[in-house]
Amino acid sequence: MSLLDILLIIGGLTFFFYLLKTGGKFWCGFREFILSKFWQMDLRTYGQWAVVTGATSGIGKAYAMELARRGLNVVLVSRCDEKLRQVAKEIEGQHGKKTHTIRVDFTHDHNIYPFMAKQLQDMEIGILVNNVAMSYSDDFALFHEIPCAEQKISEVINCNTLSVAQMTRLVLPGMLKRRTGLIINISSQVGIHAQPLLALYSATKAFVIYFSQCLHAEYKSKGITVQCVMPFLVSTNMNKMKSSCLVKSATDFAREALNTVGYSSYTSGCLLHTVQRFAFGLLMPDWLRMSSIFVGKLHNGAQQRKAHRGVHKEEYTVEGIEG
Repeated sequence: MSLLDILLIIGGLTFFFYLLKTGGKFWCGFREFILSKFWQMDLRTYGQWAVVTGATSGIGKAYAMELARRGLNVVLVSRCDEKLRQVAKEIEGQHGKKTHTIRVDFTHDHNIYPFMAKQLQDMEIGILVNNVAMSYSDDFALFHEIPCAEQKISEVINCNTLSVAQMTRLVLPGMLKRRTGLIINISSQVGIHAQPLLALYSATKAFVIYFSQCLHAEYKSKGITVQCVMPFLVSTNMNKMKSSCLVKSATDFAREALNTVGYSSYTSGCLLHTVQRFAFGLLMPDWLRMSSIFVGKLHNGAQQRKAHRGVHKEEYTVEGIEG
């Protein structure tokens, strides 16, 4: 056998390997985003109740409404009594499901979780949606520019990471006892692609991704699914974007993301966001996004927008808390 023959065989095998790999990705995507529209998992098999944190606006409210539409009773958790009552009324009126509201502020430390445990005891919690999250600025900002930094840093970490771990701890024993359960952790694309000028927020979302992947590996053999959802552009109070052909409404996103349950434990939530994630990786590679020149331009643009708006006071936006 000549050297040319050997090279041809190696080239053919390499081509076949990548063909299979690409075909496998297309098949997984087809199942996750196309077949899932027609064959959806019956979420009621996990249990009677779903718990949603940050449930009074945005993605959290959309998940709560969609879970109720699919036949589950919903525990709504947020810090505003009035908004909790309003969402509970909507769910009961539109879908005829039971609701239970819990007023709690996730920016506080671990002292709130004994109260949470008491509220959830004796409930058959089949699904937990860890959605609540907050950022410390409404635009790009350097880490040292965080307003009231000592307080805000603790609040962001408590809300975005501590809540995910503690709420998971509360529901796991019941799920293990029944050998079934679903935990959905809402992360973000900035958890995959580290984003300068959103340093703390980006880092907390990366925590959610790794925590979810590890938990899924630990508990999938025990009947518990841990799904990590990483949205791209969704219209919420946090980003103040309006829904469009490129920005999903929270309602549409929650519906499509819940379709992926049973098909993927690591998902962008919808086909549009998967395409956007791929395009973002091509157009904004790490070397560019992390470059001093690019970061400087982002920061200067944020400063100009702030000056244009005439905003000179310190502020922050809380997704699912202030809603």
